Amino acid sequence: MVSVRLPDGSQRQFDQPVTVAQVAASIGPGLAKAALAGKVDGRLVDTSYLLDQDVDLAIVTERDPDGLDVIRHSTAHLLAYAVKALYPEAQVTIGPVIENGFYYDFSFHRPFTPEDLAAIEQKMHELAKRDEPVVREVWNRDDAVALFNSMGEKYKAEIIASIPAEQEIGLYREGQFVDLCRGPHVPSTGKLKVFKLMKVAGAYWRGDSNNEQLQRIYGTAWAKKEDQDAYLHMLEEAEKRDHRKLGRSLDLFHFQEEAPGLIFWHPKGWTIWQEVEQYMRRIYRDNGYQEVKAPQILDRALWEKSGHWENYKENMFTTESENRHYALKPMNCPGHVQIFNATLHSYRDLPLRYGEFGQCHRNEPSGALHGLMRVRGFTQDDGHIFCTEDQILDECVNYTSLLQRVYKDFGFSEIIYKVATRPPKRVGTDAGWDKAEFALMESLRRSGCEFEIAEGDGAFYGPKIEYTLKDAIGRQWQCGTMQVDFSMPERLNAEYVAEDNARKRPVMLHRAILGSLERFIGILIEHHAGALPLWLAPEQAIVLNIAENQAEYAQQVTQTLKKQGFRVRADLRNEKISYKIREHALQKVPYLLVVGDKERDANVVAVRARGGVDLGTLPLSALSERFIQECEAFQ
Repeated sequence: MVSVRLPDGSQRQFDQPVTVAQVAASIGPGLAKAALAGKVDGRLVDTSYLLDQDVDLAIVTERDPDGLDVIRHSTAHLLAYAVKALYPEAQVTIGPVIENGFYYDFSFHRPFTPEDLAAIEQKMHELAKRDEPVVREVWNRDDAVALFNSMGEKYKAEIIASIPAEQEIGLYREGQFVDLCRGPHVPSTGKLKVFKLMKVAGAYWRGDSNNEQLQRIYGTAWAKKEDQDAYLHMLEEAEKRDHRKLGRSLDLFHFQEEAPGLIFWHPKGWTIWQEVEQYMRRIYRDNGYQEVKAPQILDRALWEKSGHWENYKENMFTTESENRHYALKPMNCPGHVQIFNATLHSYRDLPLRYGEFGQCHRNEPSGALHGLMRVRGFTQDDGHIFCTEDQILDECVNYTSLLQRVYKDFGFSEIIYKVATRPPKRVGTDAGWDKAEFALMESLRRSGCEFEIAEGDGAFYGPKIEYTLKDAIGRQWQCGTMQVDFSMPERLNAEYVAEDNARKRPVMLHRAILGSLERFIGILIEHHAGALPLWLAPEQAIVLNIAENQAEYAQQVTQTLKKQGFRVRADLRNEKISYKIREHALQKVPYLLVVGDKERDANVVAVRARGGVDLGTLPLSALSERFIQECEAFQ
């Protein structure tokens, strides 16, 4: 007798072992048809998996997140099947699921072309329509190696040969194609209906640049066509909003080969930077932070004490002088502990909040660099709070409220909250972890935030909250963080004088709201599609004269607004006004102020807001008041 417990709490009894598919069929024909996989005691399995003892079972369909992963994993195999059908001499390697899709790496004697991709995608649809069963087989390692060697699949044979001999090997067969995989997979190829191949890129075998370069075909797969259509539309929007393109067209910044992963900021881009930094400086000032500045280069001995040298040295830029070894800082926390340690603090001084716009350097792989989003030199709005365990909760409540306000000011209304809890390997006491995890979760509850739990994803030194933004087209960007650290105060001998005059270790809270300023500005540019709000716009208004005899008045208007603190420039070129308006509209300037004879004589300006909105004529006093009201919340 086998008892199967279902998610709704009901149980089904069977006289003999049954498959997941048979359980689904016993519930109803609709579920039997929709079943893609099963979840047995929390583990994903094929619908052919045999249940021979009492279990908890959930039937996985396309409605479940796990179901979408199964679809994508199975579509990766369908891709390999199609490539082998069209190009038998190609060799297959690996094909995992990634965010929003999958990829598969191939060894082939020539580059795949766009025409090849179209042919492969068409073949995938043909194979899917055959609705061939996808069958799992179990082999021993040596026989599986021999099988793939006999097929000329040296990469697959190499992967299998690296698996321990006693471990069973799972192979999946669909039609004439067989592949190594842990699974699970959909029961038949007919379940795969909505997919698209996206692009080809290079990839090294096993990620090692000393190995052969393979060809990686990327694809996306979905349960429903409308979901894929929405995703493809989002990609089109993302392409239009790409901060690298906008950075060039709006003259904000550039990159060049002589400084890989480092940014050349142009005047307009640096204006945006300064507005972001000065805004955050006011946030520091108004919320109890003391701004500090630690050195860029520190002796290796300090990085060894902090643990960074042991765990992070391959990502650190190093140098030496007079037989001493140094490293450019990859993060700011050890420097802030040195500032804390320079003075003996009392418990009355806590919580003590330090903030720094700390420039850091990390030796990121060149292939990972991506515009402002992934660089080698960056600046963090980094803060560290030294406090007692009893103060963690209040600090986290206040921080979440502050972070929400900042994100709102920058135009982000939706935040995703996640609490990462203790990993198996960690420092500190269980009591301390209990208190820290409770404080993080309770702080979010008190802030009215729903949150996810990421079991075991905390750092070895403490749990953390991750704050993730959703942008205008639905993409997610993890920016803010609040981390509890029991380790670094111990490693670097931080202490304070407690109420009983004993020396105690403070708890160190690592917090950043924006994270990397460079990356956050990239996110801002893409979120607003380059049309930044007035307070952030590098040029807030352009004054345009229609003819030469209004040039002096245009200059007067410009100087008056500049003296009031606005970023305004006059365009007095001898060009048609329609040409100048169009040019500055493409530069996404918030306001264009046109002056002709009538405006000059009436001491007004004709105002065009971004998007071609005609606001009529306004005296400068009224225009200034409009600008002030639009910006005042951020000053």
